[in-house]
Amino acid sequence: MGRILLLAAGVVVAFLLLGSVIGFVVGALKWALIIGIVVLAVMALGRILRSTGS
Repeated sequence: MGRILLLAAGVVVAFLLLGSVIGFVVGALKWALIIGIVVLAVMALGRILRSTGS
């Protein structure tokens, strides 16, 4: 009985840790995507302004 409860507690803790890790990874990917879009927009704007200025 004690082993079953210990195993169940271990599974619950593992799912909690897995959820927080997945949340962190998804948040990091979201910020990487936002930063990438901003960088691409700035590069495209720079090319447009440079080509019209010449």
